[in-house]
Amino acid sequence: MYRFLLSRQWVILTLIALLLIPTMIRLGFWQMHRYEERTARNDLVADALGAEPVPVERLTAPGKKITTDERYRTVTAKGRFDTDDEVVVRRRTNADDAVGYHVLTPFVLDDGKVLLVNRGWIPADSPSQTDFPEIPAPPRGEITVTGRMMPDETTAASGIKDLEGLPDRQVMLINSEQQAERLGAPVLGGYVVLTAPEPANGTPQLIGRPGNEDAALNFAYAIQWWLFSAAVPVGWWFLVRREARERTAAENGAPEPAEAEPAAV
Repeated sequence: MYRFLLSRQWVILTLIALLLIPTMIRLGFWQMHRYEERTARNDLVADALGAEPVPVERLTAPGKKITTDERYRTVTAKGRFDTDDEVVVRRRTNADDAVGYHVLTPFVLDDGKVLLVNRGWIPADSPSQTDFPEIPAPPRGEITVTGRMMPDETTAASGIKDLEGLPDRQVMLINSEQQAERLGAPVLGGYVVLTAPEPANGTPQLIGRPGNEDAALNFAYAIQWWLFSAAVPVGWWFLVRREARERTAAENGAPEPAEAEPAAV
């Protein structure tokens, strides 16, 4: 009854089904792994943002790498902005996906060390890409700033190419080692995304809080792939039964050979 399963067409169909089942199961586990990663990342960000602010030098020092647990931690620092050595970071977008610059201003602490502060986003509205854009000045004199701790940017982590030959005071990456070499001063590892004080006229635009990644979507995809893997053998068996019924019906309903009529006299 099921000898047709040995036909070339059915052997190929069965092999495809056997390959799809483990592939879909693996894809489900991959999506579940992504769900766990994103959930852990969301929890880490929430814990960091909810922690009490600490002095910046508790988390970083010249040459130090910012760890995953330290990322997004709220820190404070007391000192003054050094606008003479301010630079802009090219090809950065705001919440509306408009292309512009991030303003990176050295913040000189009371002990002489330098903290890199990302003061926010400004539009690229200058007539030439080589001109240094006009940037609103930060508060003068000694102040206390608050912001989120961030690790140094690298090409490997961000995908941003560190181009050479850029116009003066323009950079592609926020990197404390590069800035320490440029400034000739002890620069704290990582940098801070400014949250306070807010700019007087809303410019530069402060960078928004990191949002939650949609971990639930990965969970839904994992369940979907596993349902697909379960549907493959069910669908295969349904096709087999239908083929068997059609072949049986064809055999039972085949017309019998007609009897020979007698010859006319």
